Amino acid sequence: MSEKVTVKVERSVLHLPAIALRGLVVFPNNLLHFEVGREKSIAAVEWAVSNNSDVFLVAQKEMKVEDPKAADLYTYGVVAEVKQVMRVSDDLVRVLVEGKYRARLSEMEDDGSFLLATVRPAPVRMAKPEELPEADVLVRNVKKSFDDLLALNPHIGKDVVFAITTSTDAAFLSEYIPANLLFRFEDKQAILDEGTLMGRLHLLIEKMHRERRMLEIDKEIAQKVDEAMDKNQRDYYLHEQLHMISEELGEDDDTTAETEEYRRKITALHLDEDREKKLLKEVDRLSKMQSSNQEGTVIRTYLDTCLDLPWNTFTEDDLDIAKAQRVLDRDHYGLKKVKDRILEVLAVRKLAPDVKGQIICLVGPPGVGKTSIARSIAESLNRKYVRISLGGVRDEAEIRGHRRTYIGAMPGKIINAMISAKSSNPLMLLDEIDKLAGDFRGDPAAALLEALDPEQNSTFNDHFIDMPFDLSHVLFITTANDLSAIPGPLRDRMDVIELPSYTRVEKYNIARKHLVPKQLDACGLTGKVTFSQSALYGIIDGYTREAGVRNLERTITSVLRKCARKIASGEAENVSVTGTGLEKLLGPRMVKPEFLNRTNAIGIANGLAWTSIGGETLPIEVQVIDNGSGKITVTGSLGDVMKESAQLAITYARVHAAEYGIDSERLKKCDLHIHAPEGAVPKDGPSAGVTLTTALISCLSGIPVRGDVAMTGEITLHGNVLPIGGLREKSMAAYREGMKTVLIPKDNLSDLYEVDDEVKKNIEFLPMSNLSQVLAAALLKPKTVSAGHPRTRKVKPAEAAVLPQTAEKPQPGAVC
Repeated sequence: MSEKVTVKVERSVLHLPAIALRGLVVFPNNLLHFEVGREKSIAAVEWAVSNNSDVFLVAQKEMKVEDPKAADLYTYGVVAEVKQVMRVSDDLVRVLVEGKYRARLSEMEDDGSFLLATVRPAPVRMAKPEELPEADVLVRNVKKSFDDLLALNPHIGKDVVFAITTSTDAAFLSEYIPANLLFRFEDKQAILDEGTLMGRLHLLIEKMHRERRMLEIDKEIAQKVDEAMDKNQRDYYLHEQLHMISEELGEDDDTTAETEEYRRKITALHLDEDREKKLLKEVDRLSKMQSSNQEGTVIRTYLDTCLDLPWNTFTEDDLDIAKAQRVLDRDHYGLKKVKDRILEVLAVRKLAPDVKGQIICLVGPPGVGKTSIARSIAESLNRKYVRISLGGVRDEAEIRGHRRTYIGAMPGKIINAMISAKSSNPLMLLDEIDKLAGDFRGDPAAALLEALDPEQNSTFNDHFIDMPFDLSHVLFITTANDLSAIPGPLRDRMDVIELPSYTRVEKYNIARKHLVPKQLDACGLTGKVTFSQSALYGIIDGYTREAGVRNLERTITSVLRKCARKIASGEAENVSVTGTGLEKLLGPRMVKPEFLNRTNAIGIANGLAWTSIGGETLPIEVQVIDNGSGKITVTGSLGDVMKESAQLAITYARVHAAEYGIDSERLKKCDLHIHAPEGAVPKDGPSAGVTLTTALISCLSGIPVRGDVAMTGEITLHGNVLPIGGLREKSMAAYREGMKTVLIPKDNLSDLYEVDDEVKKNIEFLPMSNLSQVLAAALLKPKTVSAGHPRTRKVKPAEAAVLPQTAEKPQPGAVC
């Protein structure tokens, strides 16, 4: 609409761009500047400036309305000239306008880029000759009312005062005064709506009387506040006198007894000279204050907090390695690496008791036992256990405390945890450290740097305590789901231990040894319900799919609730849960099969991906559309890096088309569509390069991809396979989906040490150096003329060094 709008004057009718004002009323013959932020209003200003047009300024009735219609606007406004426009930002414009004349809104169109108003000029009817004497009286009243306002509000501008006091023009005063005094915008609009000069003068006097009354009330309130403050000062002076008199008469024994008790407790702590001197100084301040003094309450809170801290209280470590092994094995199945690391800490502490406290970070998917193992470690060490949840903490003061100058100040989470532990050497668990979030109040992750540095935390300074406190004896354990979410400087201070996802066998043993007995006891069904092996495996395979065991425990609890109902209602005395009876208890299987290449399909390859909650399969599909234009389409919420891997795969296919029987001319003309299923899930990273290439070569050559093979690896432009990360999690995903063979980069062979033994027992890992080897192992029937499909065998890491680097002519027994 903005390109076709023209300003026309036909029979006193104007079509002008309109701006709806919020809380603002413009009067004729007055300059006013304001800011415009709405898109339609900015468009109206820009159109008016570019077309040398006036604008119609009209106030809206409700300030909250974001997109006002004609019904939301007042009837009368002002036609104004845009004098100056200054763009403050991309979405904010500052405008200087001068009101020209009053106008009435007839119609409003809002179907374009700005509001277009149809208005008619509406001049104010002046006083009739017989009304002139009354008008003079009204003008005098207006000036008198203004003088009364000026007496109550001397901050009115000198130029405004001069203009009003020197003018006798009734029409001028009826517009200048409401435009320059701080009336409510509703009152200003009421004056603008009035169409007669006499009516305006009457309204103006009424509004000025109301404003004067409000200023008188404000002045009365201010006087009462001043009187109350004077009374408080008088009361304070009298209280101080009373305090001194009580001291002289020996009647101030309560305060004296309180301060003496504080001094006794401080001396009993045997602190160093600086700390003791600081605390005694606070006690001296307290002794000189009246008991009702608010500052005295702050000092008491501070002293109580400092005295509650375990300054020199320690628990004796139990360094029995065998006992610690028994406790850890009793409470957790598996987690061998974590247990070994804890036992190593105990061994070092036993040989070197003065060693500084280490900071351990347990990283792994949810539900694998990161939080619960900390409690077992505390029990094995015979230490106090305290837990701090850091998820969602965004205020730096929650870690280091608030300064005492703030009302309601309190110490931070670390000092509060030390008070709760009542020991200077507890085990402190900082849970979900990767969920910290900083904002304008500071960065809590940066506040943890001092606390988690063994070289600095002996003098940790909380803002509330305002004294160094020794945290070097604390054994800090942190937990996280995503290591990359922890800031680098903080991650550098911690010894990272990664917890893997549980295998199917591990989940079965955890359920049998821990979860089932725990929930049987919680439901009161011990001895009344039994789970068969097939039932537990049925729940693991058919109703839960997770890295940890939280959903497994919930599902077991759900089964027990249904069994409890049968037993409580008298239907049965004992219940035996079997695999065949699970569907009656839990309904159909909840775990749906993943979309994977399971039948040696053409154009579908099984890839592997890493996520913060464990490994996942990542199938890649490729489809060729003949008689196209050479267009390449990539779908499935793929990131930039993954799209670049797709380009590398296409280049490799074009270069090596003849080796795999691909028609080069067809490749030039056909369209390619590459897709990664589960399109709602964002995917990125270079490790899908080999999967993309395998699916593309398979689709173009018509050779099926083996359905029992999964693969991962980054590729180069010349077909080399580069190492990737997260092999342990990816191999777990392949094991979960029943893959028999996993193709990995040769440089990742050393990472097989981290892979679970159960996974290595069931999966054959084939190291690959280049794409020729990958395609020879993954494609069912290679169409190369020079070599047939090579034999494959399981490869131990020690044999990796003798593998050939190329696979154009694989030798017997070589891994391709």
